[in-house]
Amino acid sequence: MILKLTLVTGLLFLNMAYGQEIVKGIIYEDANLNGKKESKEKGLAQVAVSNGIDVVFTNGSGEYELPVRDNSIFFVIKPNGYQFPLDENNIPQFYYIHKPQGSPELKYQGSTPTGKLPKSLNFGLLKDTNEQKDFRALVFGDPQAYTTDEIDYFHKGIVQEITNKEKYAFGLSLGDLVGDNLSLHDAYKNAIGKIGLPWFNVMGNHDMNYDVKEDIFSDETYEKNFGPNNFSFNYGDAHFIILDNIIYPNPRTGKGYLGGFRKDQLDFVENDLKFVPKDKLIVLAFHIPLLHKNSDVFRDEDRQRLFDLLADYPNTLSLSAHTHFQQQNFYSKTDGWKQDKPHHEYNVGTTSGDWYSGLKNEQGVPTSTMRDGTPKGYAILNISGNTYTFDYKVAGQPEDYQLKIIYPAELKQKELRRYTLYTNFFMGKADDIVEYSLDGKKWQKMEQVTTEDPSYLYEVLKFDNADKLVEGRRPSNAVPSAHLWQAKLQKLPAGNHTVQVRATDMFGKTHVQSKELRIVK
Repeated sequence: MILKLTLVTGLLFLNMAYGQEIVKGIIYEDANLNGKKESKEKGLAQVAVSNGIDVVFTNGSGEYELPVRDNSIFFVIKPNGYQFPLDENNIPQFYYIHKPQGSPELKYQGSTPTGKLPKSLNFGLLKDTNEQKDFRALVFGDPQAYTTDEIDYFHKGIVQEITNKEKYAFGLSLGDLVGDNLSLHDAYKNAIGKIGLPWFNVMGNHDMNYDVKEDIFSDETYEKNFGPNNFSFNYGDAHFIILDNIIYPNPRTGKGYLGGFRKDQLDFVENDLKFVPKDKLIVLAFHIPLLHKNSDVFRDEDRQRLFDLLADYPNTLSLSAHTHFQQQNFYSKTDGWKQDKPHHEYNVGTTSGDWYSGLKNEQGVPTSTMRDGTPKGYAILNISGNTYTFDYKVAGQPEDYQLKIIYPAELKQKELRRYTLYTNFFMGKADDIVEYSLDGKKWQKMEQVTTEDPSYLYEVLKFDNADKLVEGRRPSNAVPSAHLWQAKLQKLPAGNHTVQVRATDMFGKTHVQSKELRIVK
């Protein structure tokens, strides 16, 4: 009774504040899986529902009420122990688009007019007896296909290698699902659907409608194809918040885009967190990294408000992509973070790598190593209760391939000191411990350096120094890698030797790689 009174009072306040109509409905367990509320199907209490700004709990009968705006998307915030219905491509169906007049006329179609709201806007959820507090999820950065050929590269190079879907609870793509040609969204969905997992998506700057004058309309086609671009859901002891952090057009210049959030988006985060216990792991997912050197890239005030909203949550994580390289970002009090423990943002490497560039492999798929020397691939998020770890899976390589040793396989003994041993530790960060050992002897520390990966430079030079036309797209120019280490090897006698490199990641897991060397006189 107290819950119902609180809910109604809050809704009266919202209705007075906005002076708008109210949508009503029921969240229920769809026991017979027919997508319709039957009289015998029970309503679900204390399930959060939102209109993209306001968030309310259902009452004891599963009923909710929310204010209505002309361009709204109403959606359910998945509670623990339930799952969303899925479409034929395993995209969760948890929302209702309300656009009475439809989307504006655009190059890529948005929503058609939806007309009046139904008398009761009901959402069915499916019972999930398999949800656990310990689970794994796949995380993809930037599939970003510009053509159907690149959709095929994505399918062959990434999707087809995931044959163990039972190990994962769901998947998440961090934006730039396609490359500006929004008609490819359907092809992307068809490819991602073949993995066979529930798949959530983030909007990227290459998924937007560019023929609009207000940011609020930049997602019209994306919404039609995927639903809301700001939403949340619960799984285990984690609460995921998915956000669009691209403002287009840039309000400062009228051209291009700017990283940041609109006020209504952060209002949604604030209202959403009111229903989330403080001991939950909060996982934020967006496209553009929060890290920046100046406010011309990402609005400082938006990042600060987000940090303020998370001040009382000790367990947090952010996921981003966009850069087409891989790095670990940490935010401390000097960045506006409110807690002693820094906030971790994993800027995930991309499934398209360096935009499908480079020579092709035996599959006919571009190798597409990223500009910092990270091979294309995807992340695996491992959650146990309210803690997390990560693995990075290099496409087409064994799971234990976590670092690359860069050194000649054969060299002259007298020229040994001319060469530098490099190691690219793909998941590494500056203060990680990376060591090498020769022929099983004492481990010695390597020095972390911020410079270009030599092996990536070599791949670029295959195009730049070619005597004849090279098939494939020239790789982009290299950028300094945030996870590169170096060392000078001591004198070695002529003969065969083994160099081993081991690296311990931020989660305490040790990775070892070895390479055979031949020293000649």
